[in-house]
Amino acid sequence: MTELIPDLEEKRARHNADAEKHKRLRDELNEKTKEWAERRDELNSQVRKFIEEANARRENRDKLNAEVKEAKAKRDEWNRKFNDLSDKAAALRREKMPKSGLSIRKFKAELRALEKKHMTSVLSPEKERALVEEISALSAKIQAMEREIEQFAEVKQAEKDSREAKDQAEMFHKRVSENAEKAQIEHDAMLKLYEEADRLRKEADAAQEKFIETKLAADEQHREHIEHIRQVHDFDKLISGIRDRTRKARKEKDDTSAKKEAEEIFEKFRSGEKLSTEDIMVLQKSGYM
Repeated sequence: MTELIPDLEEKRARHNADAEKHKRLRDELNEKTKEWAERRDELNSQVRKFIEEANARRENRDKLNAEVKEAKAKRDEWNRKFNDLSDKAAALRREKMPKSGLSIRKFKAELRALEKKHMTSVLSPEKERALVEEISALSAKIQAMEREIEQFAEVKQAEKDSREAKDQAEMFHKRVSENAEKAQIEHDAMLKLYEEADRLRKEADAAQEKFIETKLAADEQHREHIEHIRQVHDFDKLISGIRDRTRKARKEKDDTSAKKEAEEIFEKFRSGEKLSTEDIMVLQKSGYM
């Protein structure tokens, strides 16, 4: 049986080497698994940050859109007031102001034309004097008409109210435009953040797949390592068993030989032969004495 031990020890050594190889590969794969897990977690952390920022942008957008809606309602309300007040002012002008007042704009246009003619034309002294007199008379007439118009406070108040309503409508329209532009900026930023989050999430998913892939490979290498270690232990038991049986057989052989020797010495003792000290020790060891 002992002749089998070298072959068994060689096989044990091969299994032990394979066990070490699989252990090394397992450890390398576990390190890769750790790296992929860290990469996945890092990417997922970035995804959460982008999502949080995108959600904040969406909240800002929705708030601004609500303000746009409110400003539009105010603008439309003031536009209706402006239209009503404009109609009221026009009706008061027709009702209360003299008919001559209705042509003041026409007279002002004529005055501007005469003043331009005076500045740009080359005239004889007589014609220039006549033109100056005409300009002076028309100017005086316009001033008189304006003084007359100023007497109609109700008309002035209606026109003032109309202008104020128009100013309010324009103010709210400006607010609509400004907030709509801000809301669009928030919306565009939100979309970019969600797109970036989606891109990073895909990378995180790919890292997770690599994590699983390397984890499974590491587990397989671990199983191979354990299997080869089991084989090494089995060979250890087998080799140890053979050695134990060999030692036991050798001992049994030695015991049989010693027993036979003791029996022969004992027979010599019984026949009256003189025993040596060594013979006596053999008999004592074998239990004859």
